[in-house]
Amino acid sequence: MVRCPAKVLSIRFEGALAPWEVPAFRGAMGRKVGPEHVLFHHHQPQGLRYAYPLIQYKSVKGQPGILCLGEGVEEIHHFFAHADWTLRIGERPLPLRIDRLDLKEVVLRMEAERQSYELRDWLPLHQQAYREYQALPDLPARAAYLQRKLTGHILSFAKGMGWHIDEDLDVRIHDLEALRPAKVKGVSMMRFGVRFSTPAVLPAGIGLGGKVSIGFGTVWPARGG
Repeated sequence: MVRCPAKVLSIRFEGALAPWEVPAFRGAMGRKVGPEHVLFHHHQPQGLRYAYPLIQYKSVKGQPGILCLGEGVEEIHHFFAHADWTLRIGERPLPLRIDRLDLKEVVLRMEAERQSYELRDWLPLHQQAYREYQALPDLPARAAYLQRKLTGHILSFAKGMGWHIDEDLDVRIHDLEALRPAKVKGVSMMRFGVRFSTPAVLPAGIGLGGKVSIGFGTVWPARGG
């Protein structure tokens, strides 16, 4: 069984940041550190970096937050090395001061017992996939479709972290909340809330699915699970 040690750094800053401002927060951070630090913004001279994001921006209880994973933990020092941590979000300045910082060494692994999670504001479907989902005949078929999507998203996370899962990944969705609309950079999408289980041990707060670099698809241990 492959076990993969990994660093996870969670940072919450003082100040206010609404969820809809997170893309601007990401853009401002990218401008602050400069285009040469690709993990902050995923833009390369030859095009976008499509790998799993190792620096993720969030609104945490209405405050600016950043989650750094693996190599992203080392990269964040390019921001902290600046004397001035002030960003500009639209027309307003956002001076960043650390409210909470938590660095953990976790071990990515598979367990014999299933682990239960909640996944909030998950964006699993682009427009064509959403049409396919809508055309499915019943809830069990839709749940199976989403399970395949979620399995792929966990495998994408594992690949990005250098964690090789050398067995079939069993993912089961147990509860599916009512869909809610989300507008991401002018594009209408549907976000899901699900409760799922899998033998994979996943760090709290990581993103799965679409637009995880700007706070969508956050995983937490299930309450009471």
